[in-house]
This record gives sequence, C-alpha cells and structure tokens, in this order.
Amino acid sequence: MESIIKRIEEEISALTPNVQEEETGIVRTAGDGIAEIDGLQNAIMTEMVLFDPSFDGSLEDAIKDADPIYGLVLNLEEDGVRAVILGDASRVYEGMRVRRLGRLLSIPVGDALVGRVVNALGEPVDGKGPIAGTKLMPIEHEAYGVMDRSPVNVPLHTGIKAIDAMIPIGRGQRELIIGDRGVGKTTIAIDTILNQKSEPEATRPICIYVAIGQKESKTAKIVASLEESGAMAYTIVVTAPASSPAAFQFLAPFAGATIGEHFMEQGKDALVIYDDLSKQAVAYRQMALLLRRPPGREAYPGDVFYLHSRLLERAAKLSKEKGGGSLTALPIIETQEGDISAYIPTNVISITDGQIFLLADLFNKGQRPAIDVGNSVSRVGSSAQTKAMKKVSGKIKLELAQFRELEAFMQFSSDLDAETKKRIDSGQRMTQVLNQSEGHPLPFEMEAAVIFAAVNGYLDSFDPSQTSSAEQRLQDFLMREAKDVLAQIKETKNIDGDVEASLRAALDKFAERVA
Repeated sequence: MESIIKRIEEEISALTPNVQEEETGIVRTAGDGIAEIDGLQNAIMTEMVLFDPSFDGSLEDAIKDADPIYGLVLNLEEDGVRAVILGDASRVYEGMRVRRLGRLLSIPVGDALVGRVVNALGEPVDGKGPIAGTKLMPIEHEAYGVMDRSPVNVPLHTGIKAIDAMIPIGRGQRELIIGDRGVGKTTIAIDTILNQKSEPEATRPICIYVAIGQKESKTAKIVASLEESGAMAYTIVVTAPASSPAAFQFLAPFAGATIGEHFMEQGKDALVIYDDLSKQAVAYRQMALLLRRPPGREAYPGDVFYLHSRLLERAAKLSKEKGGGSLTALPIIETQEGDISAYIPTNVISITDGQIFLLADLFNKGQRPAIDVGNSVSRVGSSAQTKAMKKVSGKIKLELAQFRELEAFMQFSSDLDAETKKRIDSGQRMTQVLNQSEGHPLPFEMEAAVIFAAVNGYLDSFDPSQTSSAEQRLQDFLMREAKDVLAQIKETKNIDGDVEASLRAALDKFAERVA
C-alpha cells in the first residue's frame, strides 16, 4: 500500500515539476484582510509570503514588481495556513498562487530613519523620498535574558515635575501611562520627547513615537510640533492610522520596538512610546476572530497577554558586556470611565514596572498633569533619580496624599483649626507648583531648584491661589540671575554643600525682592 501511494506521489510530482508543494500554495478563500491558503506545509509563524498573480519568472522578479502584495502567516493548520494580507486585500482572489519568502517579517532600521515618518513596514510616508543606508531586522525578537541586563539606575527625565519627583522613570524601564480619553496621556509622552533636547547630545536618547489607530490629522499635528521645536532631529515616528488595516495597527508597536532595539544594541539609549496599546489590542482581537481563534474575556483571544508581554519585555538596560544600551518603553492605555480593573489595563499593569494613572476628575479641576498620586507608582523608584531630586522630593507624595484626604474633609467643614488649615494651604501650594502647562517641559536642574524652593518654604509668603504665578517669577529669576547655580546642579546632579548654600542664597534674594 505504501509503495502505491509513493508511486502516485512521484507521478503527481512529475506532472508539476516547477511547483514545489512545500514552497507554494493556492488561496482557498480571501476576505476581510485574511487569506486561507492550501499548501505551504513548511511555513513558519510570522513568515512572509508573496501573493503572485502571474507566477511567471523568478521570485526576485516577482518581488521587484511595481506593487507586490505580501502576507504574514499567523495560523498554522493541518491542511494549510491562514495569513494576514499586508496591503490591498481586494487584489487577492481565490485560486491565486502564493510563494514562501523563506524569511520572517523584517523592517529596515538604521540612523537614516531619524527624523522620518514611516509606516508599520518601515516604508516612508512623509513624502521626503526613499530611506537609504538601512539594514533589515526581524520585527519579532526574543527579549534579552536576565544575565544580559543590568539594573535600571539612570534617570530618564520627562521634564514634568510631578513625574520626575514622585514617579521617576529610569532608562530601560517600562512605565505605563493610563487614563480616560482626553486627560493628557499623549501630552506627557510628547513633553518627554521635547525634554530630551535639554539632555547632553552624547547621552540623548533616540525617541520613537508609535501612533496606533490615531487620526492622521492628530499625528500630523504632533509631527509638526516636533519639527517646530527641533525634536525631530532625534525622533522617529511610526504611524498606523485608524484608516489602515488591522494588521498594520497590530504590527506598528513591534516595528517601533525593533527600531529601538537597533539603537540599544549599538550601546545607545532609546525611548519608544506606544500610543496606544488599547487600539493594538482591538486590532489584534479583530484579526484573531477572523483567523477563527476562540474568543475569551471581552472577546479578546487568550494570548492577548502574551502579545503585550513579548512586546514590552523587549525594553531593557543592557549590561556593559552587551554594550550598555537601553530601551525605555512608555505604553499608553485608554480606560473607560476610569475603570483601571478592566481586562487590558490589568494585563498591561502586571507587565510594566509601574503606572502613571491620570484621573478625569483632577483634569476637570484644572490639574495638569492630572496624576492620581494614590494609584500611580514607579517600581524602580528612587533608583532612577539623581541625588538632587531624591533630596527635594522625599516628602511630596505623602504630603499630597494627606492633602487629598483633608481636602475631601474640608468640603464638609467650614471651621478648621490652624494646623489643618496650614496643611491644606501647603498641599494647595504644592499642587500648584506641580501644575505644568502643555509643551513646556523643564530641564532637570530647574525642576530640582523649584521643588527645593517649594518644600523649604520659600513660596509660603504667597497665597495658595497665587503660587503658579510666583513659581513662574521664580523660574525667570533663576534663569536671569542664578544661571551659575543651575549649571552647578546640572553638573553635580546634587544639592549639597556649596551648591545648596549658593541655591539658598539665590532663593533668599528672590524672597527679599517679592516681599
């Protein structure tokens, strides 16, 4: 019996000598951006395939076609595979030939991408022409192991006082930014990119902003803002707009991570912002349901946790033996009505090293950024702070948490004792000091000096409602008459000894002028 089957197979092979069954297949059905393909027995997960309408000539000729259609294998089944179509799905039809490309999905990476806007496949979409001088890297990459990493102990300054003082971020960390729509999540991310301009050029991280499922007008506005401020000189934008297929929204974060890893492996620092992973999860859910994967909680497939974990685990601070580079990840997650316990938020919280939780109520009260101190945390903590910031920020978080409780109590009582009123006034002043307008990140040394002044009572002579204007006057004074002190703080990264004495002298001078 076996010999008969073998002979039949040989006869079939002789009739079709130019078609290797393990390398080619035929589209069984195509629709909704998904193709079911018969054949391709040797295909592997995330391998690229080429939909070839003519099937004449060599594979190289087919790839050089004016507009080739690629696919990404995501389901391996007994009698074939299912692939996501990367491109115009309307051009893929039943009976179409499909070729294996023998390589995983890869994108171009390199220094030439800096200052450019690309799609999820690394193709330029900014109208500035092709990108030369790049190499290809697989879009999926196994995260570095524990022995290849070193502790996160170098700060990534965001320029936002509330974050750098209370929820510090280190290079190589994964810090989640979470909150409802329209409460300032993207603002924090963009201000962080803008603030890197104040960092020394030698240690300035390359920033990658990944826009997932956003309106193209919003992304264009962000790119224009970055160009206007000069931040595009060290920034790469990866965009998969809401109008793009779900496959591109699924792949865009991996493209951003791959580009960042290229710089990390060169011994440089990189920062990647995923805005936002909620939309990637929705795109993945759409693809998974079309791929006939079983739905689970909230109709997401069971491996949506693995999707985000294998993406975010790629953030790391490498050991000196591996070059000492770092990749910092700032994923953004959108909540509904502040529900931090929903499926995707809890998933990503459990993967990351802390979260910055923004509250709509605080945003509506005028607090910027609207950070909920009680639910925000950095699991790296003071390890990612300079000595200067550690010294000035020690008691802020506790003081603000106590103030929130007293503020709630104050609403029910008009008669307050002197001690309670003093605490409330102090908390209101500190809240005003930590308020910050959009697009104005502060250099680290200015943050440290301002917070030092606030915690040491140099702003107590002002009414709490006037604290913001007083702080602006203080910043102007320091920039005008205490530049040498700010330079000392920047150089030593500490407020101690002579530096502290010089800063106190400058603040005393300021207090005399405004008295």
